[in-house]
Parts: sequence; C-alpha cells; structure tokens
Amino acid sequence: MGRVIRSQRKGAGSIFTARTHRRKGAAKLRAIDYSEREGYIRGLVKEIIHDPGRGAPLAKVQFRDPYRFKTRTELFIATEGMYTGQFVYCGKTAKLAVGNTLPIGQLPEGSVISNIEEKPGDRGSLARASGNYATVIGQIPEMGITRLRLPSGSKKTLKSECRGTVGMVAGAGRVDKPLLKAGRAFYKNRAKRNSWPRTRGVAMNPVDHVHGGGTHQHIGKASTVSRSSVPGQKVGLIAARRTGLIRGSKENKN
Repeated sequence: MGRVIRSQRKGAGSIFTARTHRRKGAAKLRAIDYSEREGYIRGLVKEIIHDPGRGAPLAKVQFRDPYRFKTRTELFIATEGMYTGQFVYCGKTAKLAVGNTLPIGQLPEGSVISNIEEKPGDRGSLARASGNYATVIGQIPEMGITRLRLPSGSKKTLKSECRGTVGMVAGAGRVDKPLLKAGRAFYKNRAKRNSWPRTRGVAMNPVDHVHGGGTHQHIGKASTVSRSSVPGQKVGLIAARRTGLIRGSKENKN
C-alpha cells in the first residue's frame, strides 16, 4: 500500500487552504432593492485598492442608504477606466456608461460587460478576473432571456433581469509579463494558497504517486482514469471524454 497522495491530502484542507488574512472582503454587486428594480441609485467611488491574491483591483463605492440616514460602502470589482471621485449608477434606468450596473436585458447587442449575475440577485459570478469581459450577442425580449459570449468563448443564455457592470475588468495584460524568476512565482502564490512549487508525479517514487518509479520518467500506463476510481488512483485525466490535440480550424458561429 502506497502513501496518501497529494490530491488526497488537499481534500482535507489543512496547509492547503487559501491564505485570506489580508484580503479586503467579498467583491459583490449591491443587494437588489426597489431603487435598482424601478429606477437607479448613485454611488461615489471613494478608493481603488489592491486585494492580495486577486489580479483585479477593487473599488470602494459609497451609496446613501435608501431607508435609513446612513451611508453604505460596497466593494465592487473595478472596471477599466474607473477612477476615484467618479459617480457610478446602479439600476434599471441607469445610462450605458463604463462602471454603471444595469440589467443585461437593457443592454444593446455588442455591449461589453463584466461581473455578471448567473441568477438574478446572486450579486455577480461571471467574468470577474482581471481583463475579462462578456459580450451581449442577442436579446429575446418575449422570452425574457439574453445571450452572452463568455471569456472562454462559450455562449450562455441568462435571464434578462441578471445584472452586469458595463466595461471590462481592470488589470488587463497581467499574464503578458513573464515572471522570469522563481522569487516572483513564490510571492505570487504565497498570497493565494500552497500550490507552488509543484513536484511532477513522474519525478516521484512509486510509493508517493501513481505515475512514480521506472528507469525513465514516464507514466507507463494510460493517464486517463475513470470517475469511479479510488482516491489514491485519481490523478491525470479524470473521466476524460477525449484526449489529444484538437485538429482542424475552429469555426466561430455567431
């Protein structure tokens, strides 16, 4: 019997949990209320901040509470071109301008949006990474649905009441600059979780990994494993529908 392999140890958490100590909080849209459903509400961008472990900057936006004499500070994902002192508007009747949040059913085809709700009221779950955006490719008003092209290239149909922020997420081009040295990779991953450096399975001994051992560094068996494999064998291409290079040109059907 071999050792408990790395993928099994990760399931227990322990040293593999995310490092969240200095993180600024969950970046979400405003909780949906009457002012957003029927009109709009104005917010002021007070500060743009860095969040450790996140590529995109965050914006602290201050709103007046519609029901009580107080201000509410929300943490939004900053869009490209957002600045401190900017007024942003959230709601059904808000204008189509960078930084504003409105239902995707109100947007014309070709609009670039980010931080989109997958279900109405979930406060944003799609196209949130730095430089990401989705594009509105179709509206079907009679059915109350909107079609989007996501950053992955796949198309998705959502309810038109789902909200999104106009513009792309700030921090684009982050992956274009090479890390160049191990020290930068170390500090980059230290802010996220214990995922670096990563020893390859073929470089291990047979007791440590399914792919370990042998005279040369090779797997020695098929790298695909079934969905029902026991945890100690579940490494490589798990329940792969297909493997290998995708040959031929990809047709882009709009």
